[in-house]
Amino acid sequence: MLDECAHLLDEVGYEALTTKEVARRAEVPIGTFYQFFSDKQGLVRALALRNLDAFLQRITERLTERIAEAGLDHWTDLVDLAIDEFVVMKRTTPGFAVVDFGEVLTAPGGPALKGTDRMLDAALENNVVVADRLRALTVDLLDAPVGPGLDRALLVAVEATDAVLKLAFRVRPDGDSDLIAECKQLVHRYLADHLP
Repeated sequence: MLDECAHLLDEVGYEALTTKEVARRAEVPIGTFYQFFSDKQGLVRALALRNLDAFLQRITERLTERIAEAGLDHWTDLVDLAIDEFVVMKRTTPGFAVVDFGEVLTAPGGPALKGTDRMLDAALENNVVVADRLRALTVDLLDAPVGPGLDRALLVAVEATDAVLKLAFRVRPDGDSDLIAECKQLVHRYLADHLP
């Protein structure tokens, strides 16, 4: 059902997405759909969580490979890798251009539909959840200092990255490469004051 939801988001967008069509395409009775998801928003929330898990898994796998092959030269490698993985997923993962980590975009690059900023967690904004999950990777891999300063810095970095990458995908459907490079530079410079 999540796969069909993702494909339908690419085909018709969020507004035209229906639970009935997802169930039909997934070849399950509508009652089965409602055993797993309360409504369309619950389905999209599950897709956003799956996207975030896939993103973090991809980063972890690539970092593990890189560390095994040549080591991690600098924390900026992690930033670049995370941004590159996000861009690859935006370009290749079904539904990701409309719903990446929770916020539902009316079209690739934005703007977002109102009320979708807390899709991953009812109490926290999506970017807070993403920053927290990235923080766990950062602390584990970089032996970075734990504390409110790092938490705030990672949230600011995620918010800035989100804004610049939305712009990159508004400018070009496949993501403007110059803006993607600017995003990396911006995050490198900002985090330089917060990471060893």
